[in-house]
Amino acid sequence: MPACGTVSTLNKNCYTHSLIKPFYYHMKKPPQDLSQLLHQQGNMPNLAEKAELLLHLDHYVKKVLTDPVIEQLKVANLRQGTLVIETTTAAWAARINFQKPKILQMLQAETLPMLTAIEVKVNPSLLMYETKSKPAHNHISENAAAHIEALAEHAEGTLAVKLKRLAALASRSRQS
Repeated sequence: MPACGTVSTLNKNCYTHSLIKPFYYHMKKPPQDLSQLLHQQGNMPNLAEKAELLLHLDHYVKKVLTDPVIEQLKVANLRQGTLVIETTTAAWAARINFQKPKILQMLQAETLPMLTAIEVKVNPSLLMYETKSKPAHNHISENAAAHIEALAEHAEGTLAVKLKRLAALASRSRQS
């Protein structure tokens, strides 16, 4: 390896002024713009088109099915006339399997006439991505509010103030 001098060069073995060189200097070809890659001939346009189709099918299948099931599934693939649906547990897979004929018939009639089968697979890792938190419910019954109010009368200081505010939530929830 040649020794590096004090003169700035673009020699690959000497890195005296790395800030001047572009980040892709050591690559054989500079990186291409993503939009160009998607519109070129090859696998990328097909891949983008398939991803869009799978997203459309996912929305369609979720429209066809009932509410609790739709949160537990994802359309994973479409290959050789078979739609692959992934779900989080075997129990949900059984529920989806009961509805397979309905889904298949609807998809064949409206979206994919070449569809021949639906395969349901269990993928527990889908649970990691389904972390939607449910909104907190601020409903307090009148009976609970009365008990909290009575407790606040026997409490002192900031605790009494906080308990009275909590009891007031019952009257606010009735008004709205």
